[in-house]
Amino acid sequence: MYSSALTVKGQVTIPADIRNQLGLHPGDKIGFAIEDDHVILFRKENDIEAAFGICHPKTSASLQDIEDAIRKRGGNADG
Repeated sequence: MYSSALTVKGQVTIPADIRNQLGLHPGDKIGFAIEDDHVILFRKENDIEAAFGICHPKTSASLQDIEDAIRKRGGNADG
């Protein structure tokens, strides 16, 4: 069992073993859930990671097709 002290700002340090097991890195989002009188901490997936693989394009486009579409809509495809 691990423990950590609560700071005056309401912060705690997550022990390294737990960070490693959850694959947590600086800047990662974590979630909390309450069950009875216990708090459950879990790693939240980034929105882009959670959405990865759910979109399936009907057609593909070459880089030239994309640049042509940008120009057609009045944008600058030159960077």
